[in-house]
Amino acid sequence: MNCLKVKDLCKTYIVNKRQNNVLRNVNLEVQEGEMAAIMGPSGSGKSTLLYAVSGMDSITSGKVDFFGKDISSLKAGEMSELRLNEMGFIFQQMYMLKNLSIFDNIVLPAYQSGKGASKDGKESRQEINERAKELMHKLGISEIAENDVNEVSGGQLQRACICRSLINKPKMIFADEPTGALNQQNSKEVMKELNRINAEGTTVMLVTHDMKVAAKCDRVLYIEDGNIKGEYKLGKYNATEDVRDRERKLSNWLGEMEW
Repeated sequence: MNCLKVKDLCKTYIVNKRQNNVLRNVNLEVQEGEMAAIMGPSGSGKSTLLYAVSGMDSITSGKVDFFGKDISSLKAGEMSELRLNEMGFIFQQMYMLKNLSIFDNIVLPAYQSGKGASKDGKESRQEINERAKELMHKLGISEIAENDVNEVSGGQLQRACICRSLINKPKMIFADEPTGALNQQNSKEVMKELNRINAEGTTVMLVTHDMKVAAKCDRVLYIEDGNIKGEYKLGKYNATEDVRDRERKLSNWLGEMEW
């Protein structure tokens, strides 16, 4: 089943009375349960595409279908609610509120969604807190629950961001360079968690410039000058297989794309 279907997507900015066509008639589909990567040179439109298909940025024309909903036609309030309840976001810059503990940052989206009301069959705050504790345990960061944002490592903070992105049980996670600010070891740990989350059924779409990251995805879409120039299918990544073989194959294909 297609969870995301994009048709003839265009995004145009007007700068000094000149049109800048950042995305030009982009067509793509992401299957439910898939882990898809977007790659391309700097300025190719990677992040713009991610923000456009997730409703974080408006589109100039075209259609974006998210699990049967035409998000390009939703009002601002409806879109905000959809992002909060059905989408999860992970960014290179780890936006967290500095006046809250790590744990409070993680549970905040669930409280905001009204899931902590306990009436009308909704979850209680206690249930939300238990899920947050379980997520932190799974990602190996239980010990930093009460720490301030500036008291943890980059890798720990990014894993906390993953917990936050999952707290409302999203249908799909959108990640923009999720390992971009991390060292190699922390990058491996974060990708291990994203692969595990994906294996459990959550669809993931991520932007990356890192071939090691893209090699652990099911499929790579290559964007250049605002359009999808090609795609490469790697299949599901298995932690027991030699990732270097996947990296080699992807590297050869990216060479053909003149990356």
